Amino acid sequence: MGVVNSEINAQVDAALARLTGLYPKLIDLSLGRMHRLLADLGNPHERLPPVIHVAGTNGKGSTVAIMRAVLEAAGYRVHVYTSPHLVRFAERIRLVGSVIDEALLLALLEHVEEANAGKPITFFEVTTAVAFMAFARIPADVVLLETGLGGRFDATNVIAKPAVTALSSISMDHMQYLGNTLALIAGEKAAIMKPGVPCVSVEQSPEAMAVIEKAARDIGAPLKVQSRDWKIEADNGLTFTGETQHWKTSTPSLPGRHQYDNAGLALAALEQSPFAIPPFALRSGMRNIEWPARAQKLKTGPLVSALPGGWELWLDGGHNAGGGAAVAALAADIWADAPLHLICGMLATKVADDYLHPLTARAASLTAVPIPSSDAALPPADLAEAAKRAGFKDVHVAEDAAAALKRITASVQGRARVLICGSLYLAGEVLKDNG
Repeated sequence: MGVVNSEINAQVDAALARLTGLYPKLIDLSLGRMHRLLADLGNPHERLPPVIHVAGTNGKGSTVAIMRAVLEAAGYRVHVYTSPHLVRFAERIRLVGSVIDEALLLALLEHVEEANAGKPITFFEVTTAVAFMAFARIPADVVLLETGLGGRFDATNVIAKPAVTALSSISMDHMQYLGNTLALIAGEKAAIMKPGVPCVSVEQSPEAMAVIEKAARDIGAPLKVQSRDWKIEADNGLTFTGETQHWKTSTPSLPGRHQYDNAGLALAALEQSPFAIPPFALRSGMRNIEWPARAQKLKTGPLVSALPGGWELWLDGGHNAGGGAAVAALAADIWADAPLHLICGMLATKVADDYLHPLTARAASLTAVPIPSSDAALPPADLAEAAKRAGFKDVHVAEDAAAALKRITASVQGRARVLICGSLYLAGEVLKDNG
């Protein structure tokens, strides 16, 4: 973990606030501003180690986390860029095994701010440029790069020749930016493919796969698809079978069946990469994956201390239909031994009904809460109405997660399990005191 200093933290926050104020739109998908800023910085993105670039709707962060764990277990020096962060911005940038030091982060932010010279620039463009500056300065063997939103005009999509591109599960999300059909969304994400660069993909819906296959043909990218070119099987561990590798390893330490496909995608990308992966690294890496707020069991903090004996408190940041389906499958597979109660907060930009619908058959109640860190939070009363539309019968509203947990523990007899869910922003708020 990078050095934590409250004074430096405050300066980092102030620099990020100044840069955020340079452009009125939080999201404006375009590569023009990014290319201009990178040119003013000396094009650091052209001096990076081999890059594995990952896009998708659900699972891209988990895929990156799995690759990082395996590569680091194999002894490689790994840089990582992901988003969003949960508690501190520095979480987005990992340099050879550690979160970026806050003092270095501040210096790079100030350098980028000076180079930008007050020109319009979005928050994500600035932070991506900072990551590229850090990656170019500090030697490493590989960069794992996650798109922020979409792919075609995402600020990360300036890497001309990645080693591999990867597409995780694609579903409906961010429709206001990417289009209101699965085909349009898939087309935006498939645009991270590059000529001659292998692209690996999990199984997709027929509509999305048709778009991906056409994009691969048009640009000349070798496409490796799950069940056709590689497969992942779970039976006393995981078995990956690809074009050149047959790997046996343990199941990932991240809970849930959906993580098997993410692990398969990670291994498919590594198979296509220039990196040799010894068997011990597969086993060690799969057992030691770090990815907070993705089906994470909380073990410390005031919320955990407030639980009755035998109860469990979990946290998950999923927020779309795919995320809801993944949690529902997790509840059916490993949480069926006790009633599940949800504490849920969501952003107004998400389709709450789509996220909640798969959970109605698996959860006994839902308590809607606000997300104090976000101006775009869905009011709890509106989220409660969405829960009722989705099919929840026992629905409540509370002022925060602590009040919601107090209500649940007071009203439920016997052992139970509580899941705080619906938003990574809510997850970050919870982890500040319970992480």
